[in-house]
Amino acid sequence: MACLQIENLSFSYPNTQERALESVNLEIKEGEFVLVCGVSGCGKSTLLRHIKREITPHGSKVGTVYYRGVEIEKLDQRMAASEIGFVMQNPETQLVTDTVWHELAFGLENSGLSTSEIRRKVAEMASFFGIDGWFRKSVDELSGGQKQLLNLASVMAMQPKLLILDEPTAQLDPIAAQDFLATIAKINRELAVTVILTEHRLEEVFLMADRIVVMEKGAIVCFDTPEQTAKLLANSHHKQSMFKGLPSAIRIYSEIRLGNHCPLSVRDGRKWLAEYMIPVEKVFDDQVNDRAQKQKQKPVIAAEEIWFKYSKAGNDILRGFSLKAYSGEILCVLGGNGTGKTTMLGVISGLLKQYRGKVVINGKKIEAFQAKELYRNNLALLPQNPTALFVCDTVLGDLEEAATMLRLDKETLSTEIDRIAIELRITKFFERHPYDLSGGEQQKVALAKLLLLDPKIVLLDEPTKGLDAESKEELGEILKKLGSQDVAIVIVTHDIEFAAEYADQCAMMFDGNIVSEGKAKEFFAGNNFYTTAANRMARGIFPKAVTCEDVIALCKISG
Repeated sequence: MACLQIENLSFSYPNTQERALESVNLEIKEGEFVLVCGVSGCGKSTLLRHIKREITPHGSKVGTVYYRGVEIEKLDQRMAASEIGFVMQNPETQLVTDTVWHELAFGLENSGLSTSEIRRKVAEMASFFGIDGWFRKSVDELSGGQKQLLNLASVMAMQPKLLILDEPTAQLDPIAAQDFLATIAKINRELAVTVILTEHRLEEVFLMADRIVVMEKGAIVCFDTPEQTAKLLANSHHKQSMFKGLPSAIRIYSEIRLGNHCPLSVRDGRKWLAEYMIPVEKVFDDQVNDRAQKQKQKPVIAAEEIWFKYSKAGNDILRGFSLKAYSGEILCVLGGNGTGKTTMLGVISGLLKQYRGKVVINGKKIEAFQAKELYRNNLALLPQNPTALFVCDTVLGDLEEAATMLRLDKETLSTEIDRIAIELRITKFFERHPYDLSGGEQQKVALAKLLLLDPKIVLLDEPTKGLDAESKEELGEILKKLGSQDVAIVIVTHDIEFAAEYADQCAMMFDGNIVSEGKAKEFFAGNNFYTTAANRMARGIFPKAVTCEDVIALCKISG
């Protein structure tokens, strides 16, 4: 008997003619690890939510979902709650209690288990997931990675037979993401739990999967092994939309075509390069304005010796933090979860007040600005959670709400909304409720609201979260265009590949301060862990190569 069976499932959201799911048929075996991938808005999250009855979206549905031969709607309430576990994209949305131990016990308490049984299961989960050291902490003290691990442990305490995860690493730094995915693989391997996972960052997870589902416009276009899926995506019409999201080894091999076996991982890619390529020491120049020229300008943002903590009794989050950003420059700030990156954006944007140090915007202390003066046509912040910007029932309503701040006449306002919506490809969402959109679609709409304010300084907190590779490329081009218009851009991101491709400068944040900074290619070529998969793959052969394009160019020289 299949663990999960989906028959002719089609679905459309209210007030839309386009179907989010189109005649989906899928059968997943017991104990399988299945990866679901596709471009933003292809229906991945919608499909997953139909498997978990309690969060099935509202709309028009035909077709049937079976769990172990029983229709999802007819499952016993206890079975539906305990045997099908769901981990969401945003760690914050799933936490319901104030302490770690209580979060672990919450589902068990609601299932009516005895106190002794709850204690035993909680202790078992805390040990399995390595939570012992922060077992009694408040959830507010946890980093993003710890919160997501806690969500997973809380779900696993219910002993599910089917585990569904919707882009669980979207807000995790690269190292935390690797650890989290390794834990998922361990659960699948050692506990025989069936896993269905959606993910845009495929470098680590592609080879973990037994089979891969590729979705396009709500339909399944491929359901096969990683090897066969890689061949299809590299050689078919699906290449344009999905190809850039594939692991670096596959993308590089597909352009060079040496040997009979396509490498799927960094390790296999290194072996392949070592076999066919001669080492080359070529240095790639950063295509940016020289930093020396930047130093001659006045910075548009100057944060000097900033100290900040959330309460008088709390620990310092920013510890002597200093940063300068210049017009026309894209500055990416990287670092682990909990190092103070989001707090730094809060202080620079004026939302948080430091207790020592100063923030200067365009030569003027931030305290001297009135709110309207600071934010209208000047400074704009895209928060980590884009839903914080949504205040209307439709996407169009939200865009109109943002545009009215510019005091434009009705015709000009409409033209400006259409221009930005077309650029970000969100016109088809105008009548949709923002909360019905996928994570990547919400990011695009939130960015559109931001751009409608015509800012000169743009602060972005994880802007690529939930975006597919093609959408990231579009975002990168938009940011480069803004940079050419002398807009200063500061991005907090865990997306190393995006930073390597589009940043002028990169900075590493650790323990509440910037510990290193440099041009993007120099920065990543000198790192061991915080670097691209292409750099890790080519290290020792093409040591200065950072992006897939760098490696491909050197392969053509070397081969």
